[in-house]
Amino acid sequence: MGTRRVLVTGCSSGIGLAVAARLAKDELRRFKVVATMRDLGKRGPLEKAAGDSLNKTLEIKQLDACSESSIRECVNSLPDRRVDVLVNNAGLGMIGPLECQSIDAMKELFDTNFFGLARLVKEVLPDMKRRQSGHIVVMSSVMGTQGLLFNDVYSASKFAVEGFCESLAVQALKFNIKTTLVEPGPVVTEFERKVYEDAESMDLSGTDKETAKIFREMYLPYSKKIFASLGQIPEEVAEQTVKVITDKEPPLRHQTNRLYMPMTALKHADPTGRLPLDSFYKMTFKHDKVFNATLAMLHLLKRIGGKK
Repeated sequence: MGTRRVLVTGCSSGIGLAVAARLAKDELRRFKVVATMRDLGKRGPLEKAAGDSLNKTLEIKQLDACSESSIRECVNSLPDRRVDVLVNNAGLGMIGPLECQSIDAMKELFDTNFFGLARLVKEVLPDMKRRQSGHIVVMSSVMGTQGLLFNDVYSASKFAVEGFCESLAVQALKFNIKTTLVEPGPVVTEFERKVYEDAESMDLSGTDKETAKIFREMYLPYSKKIFASLGQIPEEVAEQTVKVITDKEPPLRHQTNRLYMPMTALKHADPTGRLPLDSFYKMTFKHDKVFNATLAMLHLLKRIGGKK
């Protein structure tokens, strides 16, 4: 297989930036990376990360996942419109009590997280079908398989992404097109930091006092502990994404964080949904000491694993 052109979205920071830079620096020079972002004014960090690969194995282009014309213009600018691998990464976050979220904000999140993916796939899929080859790689989340407290809307958008890809994968396979959902757990990025920073100053007047207290005094502190204990850095996710892209038989789903797998495994262990629901409820509201002890143990395992 020759050099593959990889179109990556959301490359101004975080996972998208790390994936684009890692692919561009591939020692075997297997990839030609088209790293895209909505605002080219934010290209500085990517240019720095790309280093010598800039304008050689990596080029930066403008692409707004919320605009069909922007997507088409970007794809049309590529030789033969060829995209061998699409890495859909652009996304928005949202946490907090449902009563405090506006419908307009929810629509904006879905416009990027779900419809942005749909627009991109709709643009590149016909050409992939015609060539009888391609790989659609989608940055999903463990929250696309297991909903979590105060992540109602974000999780819903990722569930939509998972259903879309799982359905499309069957048809795509007929045309020799692979589909992979990359499912990170907590990742320490500027994206996540901003989401939680905004949450700490969030107007909670739209909900009751008990819910506001649970969010401020329980959820936010717990989340910080989870990120400290289980959080990956973007480069770790990027490394695993590259492995998925280079796999001859890539999986439909790939979780990047082994330490998070026991939590998602609960859902598959009981089709009725009672086991994960009961477990998460008790960990959150009844057994906080057990929760903290579990996180401490997982943090230790992560440190041990990192030293190998």
